Amino acid sequence: MKIAFRYSLCLLLLLIASLTVHADKLDDFIKAQLKKTKVPGLSLAIIQDGKIVKVKSYGVTDKESKTPITPSTLFQAGSVSKSVATLGALSLVEKGKLALDEDVNAKLTTWKVPENEFTKQKRVTLRGILSHTAGLTVHGFGGYAVDAQKPTLVQVLNGEKPANSPAIRVDIVPGSAWRYSGGGYTVMQQMLLDITGTSFPEFMRQTVLEPLNMASSTYAQPLPSDKAQATATGYYAGGKAVEGRWHMYPGMAAAGLWTTPSDLAHFVIGVQQAVSGTSNKVISQAMTKQLLTVQKDKDGLGVFLDGKDRALRFSHNGRDDGFDATMVGYAEVGQGAVIMINANEDSSMMSRILEVIAKEYHWLEYPIQPVYKPLPDKEPEVTALIKAFFQQAAEGKFVKEAFTPQLAERIAEGLKEDLKDYFHSMGKVQALVLVERKDEGSNRLYRYRLSYRGKSFLVLCAFNKENKIAGLQFDPE
Repeated sequence: MKIAFRYSLCLLLLLIASLTVHADKLDDFIKAQLKKTKVPGLSLAIIQDGKIVKVKSYGVTDKESKTPITPSTLFQAGSVSKSVATLGALSLVEKGKLALDEDVNAKLTTWKVPENEFTKQKRVTLRGILSHTAGLTVHGFGGYAVDAQKPTLVQVLNGEKPANSPAIRVDIVPGSAWRYSGGGYTVMQQMLLDITGTSFPEFMRQTVLEPLNMASSTYAQPLPSDKAQATATGYYAGGKAVEGRWHMYPGMAAAGLWTTPSDLAHFVIGVQQAVSGTSNKVISQAMTKQLLTVQKDKDGLGVFLDGKDRALRFSHNGRDDGFDATMVGYAEVGQGAVIMINANEDSSMMSRILEVIAKEYHWLEYPIQPVYKPLPDKEPEVTALIKAFFQQAAEGKFVKEAFTPQLAERIAEGLKEDLKDYFHSMGKVQALVLVERKDEGSNRLYRYRLSYRGKSFLVLCAFNKENKIAGLQFDPE
């Protein structure tokens, strides 16, 4: 009996030691990152074996008051709002009030998607909206100052003042291409209003937030006074506070969720339980499997998908003015994490923190960003072409003929919205250095390190057999 007791005690001590190591390495890394990046505050929740095993907050809600962030501090979720809103829409599909593949205009009454030569070829559907393949415009929304005049949802849809975004329209054949569209989710929000006759925040509270135990969360815009007191102040990338502490988003489904990492962890667990068949608080196992099925370009319904089999992961990142968020969960193995910060941060800090979490908690086949070293550049003319693109993009220009027509169209749209200002804010390109070169089928792939003053990106460029740039991806390093 004494031997058994000693053995049990030994196992308990090993477990405690293991948890302490998790905490020390992760906590030390996060504190170092916050100091390095000057992000005011961070809050996170970690999921292991289908349960929340760690909830912790770091830093302050506001640089002036220095009030500490707590696990109950509210953050704006940005585009993670889309993932949560998706469950609300899919619940109506299960009740027969909506269909994934019917024309959304059959359900819209207050406003309808304007018809044109593209919609005559194929109709806009809920499936297309949720997977960013509906052909709808408007990538994202800038939000509105708390004391500014706010547009109605219909004014946002039509791009009418005081809306600060263009009209949401179909400008390519629905289903023909993947193109991120917050505008699509705004169309969906109007459709849910028309079908239910209930305000969007109330519909989401009843249908998703309460069933999943997301008690602190709300889509309400403006915030109720009790919740407004529990928020963090948002900060732009340069460190300046957002006017009025945060902005408001009439496009609630696309960007309007206020929440905590713990609440979003409950969302992740809800999806995990639904796909396993152990719980169907919002949608069924069969519908959850559709949510976790690739529609186009690694996009499911409301979430992005990576990995396969037991390593399948669903995720979404979010950004509102002054707030960034990231959410990831494994569909089968009950692991995941949510990180939220009260700043717009462009060095991929949250990605590095996720890598540390993945390592410490033994996540299944989670990709760790490799360390890239400079390579001899045997094709300097390609490097010069890519460098010229980033220099010209800061002026809102680029050589369209160097790209495939589809990619050129997407770049042109991005430059019209916020891509030009973003690159202009980076300043002069300091260097572009080749770090990887390989062939994949008929495509030639080049990876570069793009350096600005105090900031660097990894750029992946793909040339097709016609020697046109068919893919261009850049991520903060």
